[in-house]
Amino acid sequence: MSTTTTPRPEADVEPATGDEGSIAPGPRLAPPTHTALEGTDLQRRTAVAVVLSLAVVVLALGPWDGPAIPWVQWLLATPVIGWAAWPLHRAAVLAARRRSTTTDTLSSLGVVLAWLWSTVTLLTGAGAEATYFFAPAAVVTACLLVGRWVEARAMDAARADLDELTGLGADGVAVQRIDSRTRATTEVLLQLGDLRVGDHFIVRPGERVATDGVVVDGTSSIDTSLLTGSTVPLDVRSGDHVDAGTLNTSGRLVVEVTALGADTTHAEIVRHVERAQTGSSDAQRLADRVASALVPAVLGLAVLAFFGWWVGSGSAVTALGVAVAVLVIACPLALALATPAAVLVGTTRGAQRGILVAGPHVLDGVGRIDTLVLDKTGTITTGDAQVTDLAAAPGLHPAAVLTAAAAVESGSDHPIARAIVRRAQDQGIKIPVVRDFEALPGSGAVASIKDTRVTVGRADLFDEVPAELATLERPGTTVFVGWGGTARGALTVADPVRDSSGDALRSLRAAGLEIWLVSGDNAHNATEIAAKVGIEPEHVIADVRPQDKHDEIARLQEAGRVVAVVGDGSHDGTAIERADLGLALGTGAPLAADSADIVLVHGDLESVPRAVALTRRTHTVSRHNVLFAIGYNVVALLLALTGLVPPVVAGALTAVASVAVVLSSLRLRRAAD
Repeated sequence: MSTTTTPRPEADVEPATGDEGSIAPGPRLAPPTHTALEGTDLQRRTAVAVVLSLAVVVLALGPWDGPAIPWVQWLLATPVIGWAAWPLHRAAVLAARRRSTTTDTLSSLGVVLAWLWSTVTLLTGAGAEATYFFAPAAVVTACLLVGRWVEARAMDAARADLDELTGLGADGVAVQRIDSRTRATTEVLLQLGDLRVGDHFIVRPGERVATDGVVVDGTSSIDTSLLTGSTVPLDVRSGDHVDAGTLNTSGRLVVEVTALGADTTHAEIVRHVERAQTGSSDAQRLADRVASALVPAVLGLAVLAFFGWWVGSGSAVTALGVAVAVLVIACPLALALATPAAVLVGTTRGAQRGILVAGPHVLDGVGRIDTLVLDKTGTITTGDAQVTDLAAAPGLHPAAVLTAAAAVESGSDHPIARAIVRRAQDQGIKIPVVRDFEALPGSGAVASIKDTRVTVGRADLFDEVPAELATLERPGTTVFVGWGGTARGALTVADPVRDSSGDALRSLRAAGLEIWLVSGDNAHNATEIAAKVGIEPEHVIADVRPQDKHDEIARLQEAGRVVAVVGDGSHDGTAIERADLGLALGTGAPLAADSADIVLVHGDLESVPRAVALTRRTHTVSRHNVLFAIGYNVVALLLALTGLVPPVVAGALTAVASVAVVLSSLRLRRAAD
């Protein structure tokens, strides 16, 4: 699509449909920027350091001799220590001003001490037998910068996955306009920031949906893989919702804008991922505690090593070499990267697969989960309930029962209510207007039709249920309809089991989780659904009102279980909040998603085993990184104190350790497949 900008039409052009009063400027999402650790500046400094340090090494180890050679080494090494290593020195100075230390403190202090010693030796004319540390100082700096450059490249590869998410929007959008004089429909090309709620825009095959909206014309298949992880295209037609960033694969669509910028699903996913990459986990807090104690401890050990080796060997040069090696090799850069690198890669990979993690703290609890509690409607089942049977008391026409039930349920958004209303609409029934609607959570609803108070819901809402209605046995959920305390009819609503539910639960059991079903449905229906997906009858808790689900989760926890809850609706919100780990299916209500630790955009149970596997693996990689980094620092420090590691080798090992941690984290880019 061309990106040419057409100015927004003036007063003689109006939106194709919709109330003008509802049109208001929408905020445009400003995609977050992700800058490389030091970008091209790091690359330049690294290149200069490598070239000059190699020249210094050649001069130091070559057959050349003479009073000018140390001065040439000084001329070549000084730009490396001063300019190339300047970011290290600056970070160290800023930390010192705050009376603190960082990982850069040790590196900076080590190379500066080596350079200063050598410079003073050169200026005081110590003679031809003098030992200079220009080559070790330059090589250590080059090794550290090469390591950081490799880290930056690797981390940029991880950040590119998130950038792919943030860059899904279209640059130009073809919008339909109706000329106020001729009423002719025309197309104008607008920038995304010029769209308004209510506008109609066109999505042609191969184009991405510019913003959230509802299809008003056309049919097509939408590829949602970059937002939900689902590889199966979603068929859409008039009335269906489409999300910003999804790809139109076939037909031409006309979409009415319902949300813009920061209000879109795409923007919420990006915000969720970025929130997940802040905060800290247990592994990160351990790394922080170790690093904060390690830096000042290493400074003290370097001083002790210098004086100890000076006294023991009688050589200040040897002592300085050991002290510099201690400072450089114990730099806890790998420790600082251990958890952030894993969290960055893991949470971004999760977002690509439709798994949104609330933060690093979530990773700590996933491995301890041993029990998974599921809701039935919209979780194990599709949530697309259908009325499968309708019965009326003697003397009453079934259409009257359906009309009364649809009128009352028109005020509810429960799946059963929507199924009853849809059945009435399909039969062409004109649904009466009700007043004084009252929802009875977990039981039903009551409303007035003209002067009659009509109740729809469970049998216990009525004083009398005729035997011919009470004894009916149908697969599904039975809803009674009546007035004056007596049930006058019954409707059966069935909600089919998702095709993927059985396989998903088998995967979760294989992961060591015990599966429970907690449902507001009656015991017969709940047990029947559970049997279809392999849940044992003793793990079914039925007839549970929404407000009581919280208590059922608490009882499982009191029995020593660590509980995860999966749900999709607002009636799951309190249970999800009570759980040790809450997972909300993306098709559900905002309350459930707001209460959840993990949101599954795909809205299908098959996402749950992927989420459990990804978060467990991210946590494992994070812990392994931290343990490796701590182990490296301890062993390397001991080797440096013994004098077995010269400063040049210390610099190389520090760079290799930090790169190893990042590369270990990058393995998560292949997770959740």
